[in-house]
Amino acid sequence: MQQISVSPVFVGRGSEITALTDALRRAGTGSPQAVLIGGEAGVGKTRLLEEFLERAAAQGAVTPLGSCLEVGAEGLPYAPLAAALRRLHRSLGVELEAAAAGSEGHLAQLISEFGEADGEPNDEYGRARLFEHTARLFERLGAERTLVLAIEDLHWSDRSTRELLAFLVRTLHRSRVLLVATYRTDDLHRRHPLRPFLAELERLRTVQRLELARFDRREVAAQLAGILGTAAPDRQLVDRIHRRSEGNPFFVEELATAFEDGCGAGLTDSLRDILLVRVEGLDEEAQRVVRIAAEGGSHVEHALLAAVLDDEEALIEALRAAVGANILRPDSEGEGYRFRHALVREAVSDDLLPGERHRINRKFALAVEAQPQLVPGDALAARLANYWYHAHDPARALPTALDAARAARRRNAFAEQLGMLERALELWDQVSEEVLAHTLRPYDWAETYPPGSCDEESAGEECDRIQLVDVLAEAVVAARRCGDRERGLSLAKRGIRLVDEAEHPVRAAWFRINRARMLGNLRRSGDDEEIAHAHRLVEHLPPSAVQAEVFALSANSAMLKTPGPEHIELTERAIRIAREVGATSVEVHARMTLGSLRYDVQADAEGGLAELAGAVERARELGVPDLLLRGINNLASMRRGLGRAEEAVELSREGLEFADGKGLLRNIGTILTGNLAESLADLGRLREADEVLAACELTSPGGTHAEFLDRIRGELALLQGDLPAAGTMLAQARAANRIGQAQHSVPISRLAVRLAAHAGRPLEARAELLAVLADEGRTGSESDVYPLLVEAAGVEADSRGLPQAAAGRPEALAAITAVAAGLRPRAPLQHGWARLLEAELARAEGADTPAQWAAAVEALRPTGLPYPLALALLRAGEAEVQAGRREVGAELLREAAELAAVRGDRPLGGQIAALAERAGLNLAPAGRTATAKVPAPAAGDSFNLTPRERDVLRLLARGWTNRQIAEELYISPKTASVHVSNILGKLAVGGRGEAAALAHRLRLFPDDLAPSGR
Repeated sequence: MQQISVSPVFVGRGSEITALTDALRRAGTGSPQAVLIGGEAGVGKTRLLEEFLERAAAQGAVTPLGSCLEVGAEGLPYAPLAAALRRLHRSLGVELEAAAAGSEGHLAQLISEFGEADGEPNDEYGRARLFEHTARLFERLGAERTLVLAIEDLHWSDRSTRELLAFLVRTLHRSRVLLVATYRTDDLHRRHPLRPFLAELERLRTVQRLELARFDRREVAAQLAGILGTAAPDRQLVDRIHRRSEGNPFFVEELATAFEDGCGAGLTDSLRDILLVRVEGLDEEAQRVVRIAAEGGSHVEHALLAAVLDDEEALIEALRAAVGANILRPDSEGEGYRFRHALVREAVSDDLLPGERHRINRKFALAVEAQPQLVPGDALAARLANYWYHAHDPARALPTALDAARAARRRNAFAEQLGMLERALELWDQVSEEVLAHTLRPYDWAETYPPGSCDEESAGEECDRIQLVDVLAEAVVAARRCGDRERGLSLAKRGIRLVDEAEHPVRAAWFRINRARMLGNLRRSGDDEEIAHAHRLVEHLPPSAVQAEVFALSANSAMLKTPGPEHIELTERAIRIAREVGATSVEVHARMTLGSLRYDVQADAEGGLAELAGAVERARELGVPDLLLRGINNLASMRRGLGRAEEAVELSREGLEFADGKGLLRNIGTILTGNLAESLADLGRLREADEVLAACELTSPGGTHAEFLDRIRGELALLQGDLPAAGTMLAQARAANRIGQAQHSVPISRLAVRLAAHAGRPLEARAELLAVLADEGRTGSESDVYPLLVEAAGVEADSRGLPQAAAGRPEALAAITAVAAGLRPRAPLQHGWARLLEAELARAEGADTPAQWAAAVEALRPTGLPYPLALALLRAGEAEVQAGRREVGAELLREAAELAAVRGDRPLGGQIAALAERAGLNLAPAGRTATAKVPAPAAGDSFNLTPRERDVLRLLARGWTNRQIAEELYISPKTASVHVSNILGKLAVGGRGEAAALAHRLRLFPDDLAPSGR
């Protein structure tokens, strides 16, 4: 009889059980949790998980368990999720089907029990939809009861599984779900892909990471007591086993078994010997079965073992011995076996002779080929490919690897697709021409790539064969879609070297533009050169989809930099070619680019809108998600830039709803959210904008377009007067803006200018302006640049007469004027910004007139937007007051105050109130309070400055030192210093320069300023 070495008593792990129980409790309140349990092999992760799942089930939780499988090349995407879903299907039945209602076609990509997979495109958006529908399923299952999703052996997880788990952790909200996953820490070498995954998740508030330590001597003694069935094991035995096991519970069990068998002294210090000692205690037939099972994978089906071994009676007896010896364990479904610990399987596999290992894998492969139903359908292609690969049979391994790659793509498992395609590339030169000619599948799919070894004018059977270059093309697309752009870059370069440009220029151009995409995504130079090279290759060739794509990409690249009329012609050519060859997606993408170019290059707002709207409608007809969402996003952005914020809101909401329905909300909905929030802020609907951003924070992982959303959050914080929060968001936006495109850099710089101005730091605001104008080869569109220039001109006007700001002031104004001269306003909003800029530049020179401000007000009224109309009204009111028309000024300021309140703009409202206070104006609406004039207050009254402090502030604003102030006011320098400190505190500024700038901006001492010229 075999000795059972597992302790019947659960030892130690009290703090870990408490942490898991607390996480279960929090999850039960509707706050999803995740616990990651790490530890070396054999430290007891599985035992801890089993103990916890038993306790959770006793409390009414549903506890599906799935395990990652080690089959090489990361070839089993979503395996643990599929296993967990199958267990849920068996345990919940109808309840699971109800939760999956409406998502069956997507979830069928994970397990066949949900029916047939839908026919949607197998691209990165299809994978996003799969992720979204999986999240919805778990949210629904966790709505009424607590769901504990347990995943074992995360260190063997494939990339798609990791990304899906990360998606679930980040996006499950307000549902009763607890995710528990285990992984082996001793397998995590420096470049192990699990390392960044763990680091990313650990930063989340709802994720807890536990590291299981080895047992101390007391815990080893308790474990041995349970194994040996004694209350107090021999102290010397405890010491010896504790020393040799070093507290690893699995090794304790192995050593205890050896002791019971009377061979404890015969064991060496070799880990492999410890692991194999129990296997070697089995009879020959049982050892043979264990060796075969080790090559079947970390989990092997009973039926598959029976097919490989033929004699099922002998198999059952051998399995009974292996299970009795606690080497193999039946899975909970009773359909297969897994090794009690992966280290045992590794040791057994490593102990095989090379020829023996090859022969066993060949048997598995032949059995699976003869009876595919022996393994789950979703694992068939990958399992077969791995068996043939480890059988060292390239003639079989190559075609099965290609089949597995295609199956992975259809499940949107692009990382696994890439792994199999790279294996095919490795095997290609190892097979005969006969294999290449007759056993390989046809070319699968790689976007517009032209497959085969012949050009379109050629014909013959040879052209139907998949070629090495075709495999490279599939791998390039797989690498880009799974985010491994470094590998994609290398593969594209290999494709470029492999293709003879003179013989196959179209194919060579395809590799060039894909290399350009990789370079652009990696923020490296060379993309323009690759596009130009591709352009030269296809320019004079017959029409093709690749030619249209090259032209469209070339024009789109120029659109983001320095577009000209020639790029409109190029885009129109791309559209004609795409129509001619039937490349509909390329055509629609090019039409969207054309709409933007008509707007930017031709200043044809209506023409650009019409072209873009037409492309959106065509994308809507086609039902291609990425096309439609790109078009909706661009159209919403263009309409907002033209001042049509209501239309932008409607479009953005439509885009978000469409993205949600297609499972793309958490993938590409971020930029649509930004457009929506920005448009709502334009309309003064700040509360809605805040709600939209908050909802996005719950549903969208960070990273994508973070600079966009952080900048908007900063602007909203600034509107509310929260300068520290605005500064924090500005810093985050800058850090995320790695690309440095004008569409992001210019608005970020505008926020920085406004923050510096409100903090009384005009020199910092000026430096920000000059930096962005110098760094950007193209400063951006009028909708972004006009507001930046107006803010910067306002800073220069407010600091006029400030000694510290005098140096460099002419250069700053000249730079603003030069950029403004190149702008072409296209709509009432932009014309209004232009008039406002003209007036601010005049104010900066002390030459503005009421008529200039009145022109800006009249130009902005038709927009219906509260800002910048409120700013123009403020300046117009100030000009009228200074011209002596106080009643007219009061009316303008009253309207400005109302619009500032509508927009929720506290800083602007404060400026309006301060001006009214200084001028002695009552801005209360007629009929609510008396309209009698009130005396103009003394400078600084709104800050509770004493008369002496006002005197000191006046001199400080002139740039005087404490000693100069003391001599002027006949006080000591120390007293002057005390007054300055009090003033800084009352003004809430950080230094003398900020105090002086604030005094100038608020015109507290107008007599000290340069003549106005009015």
